[in-house]
Order: sequence, then structure tokens, then C-alpha cells
Amino acid sequence: METKVKLIEKFRKHDKDTGSPEVQVALLTDRINHLTEHCKTHKKDFHTRQGLLKMVGARRRHLDYLKRIDISRYQNLIVELGLRK
Repeated sequence: METKVKLIEKFRKHDKDTGSPEVQVALLTDRINHLTEHCKTHKKDFHTRQGLLKMVGARRRHLDYLKRIDISRYQNLIVELGLRK
């Protein structure tokens, strides 16, 4: 829970911002990283893997949206989160 609050404070655009694409991508990235580690140790946990893949798809859609509306915000977010592109 503390991690979530810290991520929101770091990526928000204004005081009450919890829904901007940057915040959503940051939260999804944190959960994806956590579940990836979980799936490495629990190889047969297919339900978690399915949820993980849905989150990856949701993050991809948020990133595509951000790339479409503002390329500089997209590039800054990718660098800050250490994502591939």
C-alpha cells in the first residue's frame, strides 16, 4: 500500500491525480513486476499468469494512448520506468 501511494505521488500531474495514464502505467508496472517474480517461483500458477497477461495488455493500451496524445510524456515515462521502448 505504501508503494502505491509513493508511485501515485511520484507520477501524478496535480494533487488529486490518480487516473492519468502515467499513474496507471506506473501502478501496472509495479504489479506486473511483482507478479512476474511470483510466476518465476510458482510455474504452474496459471490463474496468476492469466491476470498478469491481462495487466500487460492494459499497460500496453495505456502506453499506446499516451504515445498518441503526447509523445514527449510517453518517452519520459518509458525512461523513468525503465521499460523497453
